[in-house]
Amino acid sequence: MAKKEKEEKKEKLSELKKRVREIIKRLKKTYPDAKIALNFKNPLQLLVATILSAQCTDERVNEVTKDLFKKYKTAKDFAEADLDELAEDIKSTGFYRQKAKYIKECCKILVEKYNGEVPKTMEELLELPGVARKTANIVLANAYGIVEGIPVDTHVRKISQRLGIVSSKQPEKMEKELMEIVPKKDWFAFPYLIQAHGRKICLGRKPKCEECILKDLCNAYLSSN
Repeated sequence: MAKKEKEEKKEKLSELKKRVREIIKRLKKTYPDAKIALNFKNPLQLLVATILSAQCTDERVNEVTKDLFKKYKTAKDFAEADLDELAEDIKSTGFYRQKAKYIKECCKILVEKYNGEVPKTMEELLELPGVARKTANIVLANAYGIVEGIPVDTHVRKISQRLGIVSSKQPEKMEKELMEIVPKKDWFAFPYLIQAHGRKICLGRKPKCEECILKDLCNAYLSSN
């Protein structure tokens, strides 16, 4: 790469980082209480709730886990559950047969390999059925205070693309891009700030662009006006 190209690339990245810092600053001011929406009392509950949250709203997951966590209290309970019964218990979260299979298999491994506890490393979590980086990041950060990356969920993916701060469409590549431009101290807060904004303003089908505090920093808005 020519020196001029390198300089231009460096300058673009610097401008992008500056824009992202401003985005985060505004979101923090607007959503000071932004946090994970899933209800949980321990790492196992968070792991199960996060698996259930795939293609499902956090509100629905919380409705389901209210009774689910009374019925299944330990990894052993989930591991020994009747698969059809477990699937029925989580039916309203969608893709319930696959999710039930993941949870049961996942908890079998927790019992056999980790004494029923949820492991504390990215590598170990990624070996569990139904666990990709998004789920692992959420569990590590919220259950153990270990921040290794940025979970890319529907809101983060959609809004990052609308803002024009990422170029990739694949979650793992997008996470790498975000980790480069979001200050490390904000990796934990970033997804929850974005989610709060996605629920209130940057809606899936009909975003409320005119009410948006980020419209002057948003590629989608600027290119359509």
